[in-house]
Amino acid sequence: MNHASPSEVRQRDVFDPARAQAFWTALGRQGAPTDPLPPFFHQLYFWDAQPPVQLGRDGHPKVGGIIPDMGLPRRMWAGGRLEFLTPLRQGQPAEKTTTLETATLKQGRTGPLAFVTLRHEIFQNGVICVREFQDLVYREDPDPETPKPKSKPAGTDEILSEEYSFDSTLLFRYSALTFNGHRIHYDLDYARDTEGYEGLVVHGPLLAQLLMLLAQSQLGRLSSFAFRAASPLMHFETATLCWGGDGRCWVRGPDGRLIMSAEAT
Repeated sequence: MNHASPSEVRQRDVFDPARAQAFWTALGRQGAPTDPLPPFFHQLYFWDAQPPVQLGRDGHPKVGGIIPDMGLPRRMWAGGRLEFLTPLRQGQPAEKTTTLETATLKQGRTGPLAFVTLRHEIFQNGVICVREFQDLVYREDPDPETPKPKSKPAGTDEILSEEYSFDSTLLFRYSALTFNGHRIHYDLDYARDTEGYEGLVVHGPLLAQLLMLLAQSQLGRLSSFAFRAASPLMHFETATLCWGGDGRCWVRGPDGRLIMSAEAT
């Protein structure tokens, strides 16, 4: 990885079809993934492999590079917006540029919050193919005495739905395929005792990936997708992927709470 400036990172990779096939199989799908690459499969590439000394306590690369250190230890992928401009081809080299769009510190109801937005642009043959805005939130460690906020109820007006179960094996395989070292996805003691979750946390981008594949099955090739996380989903919970028509889709938890909402075109 070459650091072009404190606010920009450039990476190169080759879209190895074997990695896309491994992910397709891990999702329990038959056959082979399509070429062009399915939407959001670029998450499998452009690994940021850092030595152990450069990792934070959560397993992610330490902040202080492209993401400024604002003194808050807990990281969450809050949402994102993607524009699919030109199909990405398997087996071809690609370049990715990551730019810091915004980084702001605010006071929330439960304490300080840091909001970070990164802009990723992916190119093949000098042509921009995907533009992605990734929204991250950083916050303090949980206070056991503070009541958990009430969850928003999910819609029940879907016209198509699919139940999806997660286990620690799928979470581990997705972490490995995306080189995501965040311990909340595979280290149960850390997730429970340090970050205050009831179990392992299902990756936000994995849920978004499933919604994108659902949307693509209904709309054909996507031109845009925006998603927002509302509540964490635990590995022992069965989720319902919902399609509401007109590009609306969401993830509903087993207790009816909203996990993620999205809009696709």
